Amino acid sequence: MLMYLAAAPEHLSQALRFTERIAHVAYRIGPDGRLARRNLLPRTRGGLLVLEDWESGPVRDAAALCRDVWRECGNRGYGGVVADFEGEPAEDKAAFLEALGTVLSRNRMRFFVPESYGQRIQQAGVLICTALSGGVLRQRLEEAAERFGPARVSLDLQRLRMSFPLPCPEGVGTPLSGEALEALLREREPSIFYSGDLCAKYFTCTRDGESRFVMFDDADTLRRKIQLGRELGLNAGFLMYPETADLLPALFGKNER
Repeated sequence: MLMYLAAAPEHLSQALRFTERIAHVAYRIGPDGRLARRNLLPRTRGGLLVLEDWESGPVRDAAALCRDVWRECGNRGYGGVVADFEGEPAEDKAAFLEALGTVLSRNRMRFFVPESYGQRIQQAGVLICTALSGGVLRQRLEEAAERFGPARVSLDLQRLRMSFPLPCPEGVGTPLSGEALEALLREREPSIFYSGDLCAKYFTCTRDGESRFVMFDDADTLRRKIQLGRELGLNAGFLMYPETADLLPALFGKNER
């Protein structure tokens, strides 16, 4: 299972200290439905192109957008594309992804799409988020592998840091920043437990009379998720910089180069 580190241009030099497998978070579909890019150093080459869809316009010409992406991959020597699309699937984006998948597959380049597009885009790997607040992660991944085939399933290793009220019948928590989590750990010095089902650590605490249940990832839990992916024969895994910056020496098994 190949591991990639997703990084924006301003973090590229730091990310390259840990791995050369970079997914470049520098592209999106623009308001005109064509490829828009952030400033990249001219020497930036290799890795994967990450295409986002925030504030995008409708894709009226899928062929033209495919040409934009294909040209950028050729100019930069990218080995494939990650479609980091949010929200519900849209027909114009699905049609574009189908066309792009055909081009990339024909040229033996890697392609990854969100789970919501996985059934339709048969040529692509499917990103499965590992930051669960309930259920069993192994079962979740096994079901995805059965649905899409293990060779198509990839791990979206989002770093879990969530706080839940107790009781929490709806299972909806509040995201915590790294600073907020560290402050809780420092102030409360809680007993920390490990959930084998979720591959996450957790603790409980009381603040202002309210009981909270806090779940989080660290190097140990992310390593376990990566190992689980390898055991199941999955395709690839993606970490985000700077979200995991403090954990990267442990996760990539080496110090900064």
